[in-house]
Amino acid sequence: MALPSLAERLEQAQLAYHQLAMGMSVVEVKDSNGESVRYQAASMPRLAAYIAELQRQLGDTTSGPLQVFL
Repeated sequence: MALPSLAERLEQAQLAYHQLAMGMSVVEVKDSNGESVRYQAASMPRLAAYIAELQRQLGDTTSGPLQVFL
């Protein structure tokens, strides 16, 4: 089974972040090793850092880390 590409992992992570922001209690994302990582609302900053790292690896210098206003 092929591992997801950087762009696919970024898309999954962004969707997971959105789901947490919308009230889901736990989301799951596959990491670079293909292993599942679970995030919950308390770990949103860690997920945001993961998203920023994926964006950096993809060369996306136009957007900073995710900002959520609650």
